[in-house]
Amino acid sequence: MEEKNTTLIEEFILTGLTYQQNWQIPLFLMFLIIYFITVVGNLGLIVLICNDTTLHIPMYLFLGSLAFVDATISTTVIPKMLVNFFIKNMMITLSECVMQFFFFAFGATTECFLLASMAYDRYVAICNPLLYPVIMTNRLCVCLLISSFVGGFIHSLLHTGFLLRLTFCNENLIQHFYCDIEPLLKISCTDPSINILMIYIFSGSIQVITITVVLVSYTLILFTILKKKSLEGIRKAFSTCGAHLLSVSLYYGPLLYMYVSPRSAKLNDQDMMGSLFFTIIIPLLNPIIYSLRNKKVIDSLTKMLKKNV
Repeated sequence: MEEKNTTLIEEFILTGLTYQQNWQIPLFLMFLIIYFITVVGNLGLIVLICNDTTLHIPMYLFLGSLAFVDATISTTVIPKMLVNFFIKNMMITLSECVMQFFFFAFGATTECFLLASMAYDRYVAICNPLLYPVIMTNRLCVCLLISSFVGGFIHSLLHTGFLLRLTFCNENLIQHFYCDIEPLLKISCTDPSINILMIYIFSGSIQVITITVVLVSYTLILFTILKKKSLEGIRKAFSTCGAHLLSVSLYYGPLLYMYVSPRSAKLNDQDMMGSLFFTIIIPLLNPIIYSLRNKKVIDSLTKMLKKNV
């Protein structure tokens, strides 16, 4: 009996999205189109920024990095989900599960740092426009970018390391459409208290710090905007910050709900909907939000299209 309990599970079954069988093909086509638009939109934005030297400034370097992270998150989750629409058992090995979680956590954490860096960049640009070239130098921009990716990597590696201490011996059914930390903790045979503590300490701290940076930056920006007597200046400031503010609002809502709210307060379906919005909808919307509300990006895209016609 003791041997049976210590038999480790090496494969899991992803339950996927809850849907009726006749929704299989429509959902597959919908998510395939979403994935195609997401990848084309984000990679297209990166190519656009790389090719246009006028966009080689901190604001757009941050935006290009954000597009890369969004494409990473989407690619980590959607392809496996698409395959599972046509596979009966929807199996995923432990190693695949761990890798999927690692890249997802890396992308999610890096995006938090990038959004905070972008908020600081907008603060300097609007509140200290004359000192902007002096403060937001190429060196500082590169340091912020490297710090964002390194911070994302270390944070992801930390939680992945703690994930590897868990054993799975009784249940292999993951109530989710990808390998996230919460569903794995629920089926673990090992006491997950340390993992939960690490989530609250590190994930909670990162979210609080980055949200604070964003809130402080935009509070100072708001005060600066209100002091402006020029209507054109106010309109330009709101236009510059609007896309980023919308992106931040869409991003942090589901993220806070998923990882900081009490576990007992969440139902599986609600948790899955939050994850769906966070991993699929936001990477789809970000390039659209930043492109449609940015005149330089639109002008650069128009120029590139005319050159290739």
